[in-house]
Amino acid sequence: MNRLLASNSDNLGPAGGWQDDPAGIDEARTARVGLRVLLAVISSLFMLFLIAFILRSQVPDWQPLTEPMAPLAQPWALWLNTAFLICASIALQWARVSARRGQAKATVTAFSLGGGLAIAFLAGQLWVWQQFVAWGYFVASNPANSFFYLLTGLHGLHLLGGLLAWAIILSKLLLGVPLAQLSNKVELCAIYWHYLLGLWLLLFALLTSTPQTYEAIAAFCGLR
Repeated sequence: MNRLLASNSDNLGPAGGWQDDPAGIDEARTARVGLRVLLAVISSLFMLFLIAFILRSQVPDWQPLTEPMAPLAQPWALWLNTAFLICASIALQWARVSARRGQAKATVTAFSLGGGLAIAFLAGQLWVWQQFVAWGYFVASNPANSFFYLLTGLHGLHLLGGLLAWAIILSKLLLGVPLAQLSNKVELCAIYWHYLLGLWLLLFALLTSTPQTYEAIAAFCGLR
């Protein structure tokens, strides 16, 4: 009896209705596995760059970006961008919950808002880059500059890829594709946004830290 109930519950759609397409269930499971693999690859990539960041910060020619007259001494712009990304993640979680409940209108509203806030985050990051250039902090001027552009740019590219998927899903929602067919995609998109938010919070904390923090991390990890 328990096996029968478990089998029946697996066939339930996101809004509580019956899912008549077993192929759709398999596709959803495959998509989830694919997302997990993607996130593992992204994590490995950033981990390598962060290790390189810590190692390079121990070389004497490293000029910290958090010094009193440096761009990140008062990173208010990055705080604002962080707020945009936090709100985007909240909006997409709202869309995720609404999709599970079968609330199409709320899903579209929240999903649209989440993507719009993510676009605002990217626009803010580009503005920060422009400020760096205006102040003479070019890519090749200082190793700290290079890592700032590299890490923020790489994160932005992954968010841009997420926005491409977001745009495709949103267009289908607006065209009236049944929510039951898109609920899993909305959920995976929200998970991806939550991951990128967590990744950005880590990058933000690291980029705005002091040289003493880098020394402590290097010593703790045995990189000195």
